[in-house]
This record gives sequence, structure tokens and C-alpha cells, in this order.
Amino acid sequence: MLVRHAPEQIDMNRAELDALLERQLVMLEHCAEGHRRACLTNTGRSILDALNPRTTANETPELR
Repeated sequence: MLVRHAPEQIDMNRAELDALLERQLVMLEHCAEGHRRACLTNTGRSILDALNPRTTANETPELR
């Protein structure tokens, strides 16, 4: 959920992030100055949508 709503707050050294990457639920996006940012893959987004379908109706496309 943090990847969807606050990707800049993700600790890139967390074991949980490694597990999500391994399962291809998130990917790392390269930003300016060598920084990386976690973002959801289509599979990760689909799982979150299935777990909480109410959030998808209230979100703007920019946040998805």
C-alpha cells in the first residue's frame, strides 16, 4: 500500500521490498541523480485492487 500511496517513503533496504521485487509485484524506477523509486507492477496493482476495490473508485489516475 505504501508503494501505491507514498513511494518516496519506502526504505530501499527493507526485506519486504526484496520479497515484493522477487514476486514481481513492484519494480524499481530510476529517477534523477541515481535515486530509485518503487512502483507497482500491473500484477501488484491488480492484487491491491482485488483486496480493496473501494480505493480504486476514489483514486485519480495519477495515483494509480
